[in-house]
Amino acid sequence: MTHLTAVRRARGFRPKLLDLFCHRGGMAMGYHQAGFDVTGVDLDAACAGEYPFTFVHGDAIEYLLAHGHEYDLVHGSPPCQAYTPLNAYNHKTYPDLIAPTRAAMRAVGKPYVLENVEAARLEMDSPVMLCGPMFQLRMYRHRLIEASFPLTAPTHPPHTARCTRNGYLPTPERPFMTITGGRHSRAWQRAAAEAMGTPWITTIRGVCEAIPPAYAQWIGTQFLALDERTAA
Repeated sequence: MTHLTAVRRARGFRPKLLDLFCHRGGMAMGYHQAGFDVTGVDLDAACAGEYPFTFVHGDAIEYLLAHGHEYDLVHGSPPCQAYTPLNAYNHKTYPDLIAPTRAAMRAVGKPYVLENVEAARLEMDSPVMLCGPMFQLRMYRHRLIEASFPLTAPTHPPHTARCTRNGYLPTPERPFMTITGGRHSRAWQRAAAEAMGTPWITTIRGVCEAIPPAYAQWIGTQFLALDERTAA
């Protein structure tokens, strides 16, 4: 942590966050809500149309190594397909980018956050787990968070609320949504985006791959509070 971040905040400036593998900006919005100016990097040029902040089309690790020193905090969400159970069925080869991303983050030397799916636990260094009900969201969405600074997860409420089947809208009897890929209706896509807290995302794939902004807002708030205590 640096005193510079606290000084910038005291003078009305917002600390800068680099959002790697940013896709359509679910985590970016949460960091923005926590108080950061956000720049996202992704190889998928189509994300530029919906990413809500400054977008760079390019390789995330290459950009990190070239520009990471310009930011106060670096977040990375490497593609998760290599770790998801569905990979056992489609038998495709996906890049394993968690370790290379971490190595580049450490080489740059800035505080960092890594996010990935629960199945990637063995690749993560002492992660905490976040889930929708921790933030009053009506979905179960486990994500692991590895950080170079201390994080203590909120209380994880038991999974007692019932979920709709994937592709179905929530009902009073099944108030939680299942948000994964498939051939879904536009009504489902809009409901899923609303449940996630990402109403600007208009594609089914985009909302299915997004992370709720509430997760990143919590992480960013924890980081800034710790930075202020360290600088005091």
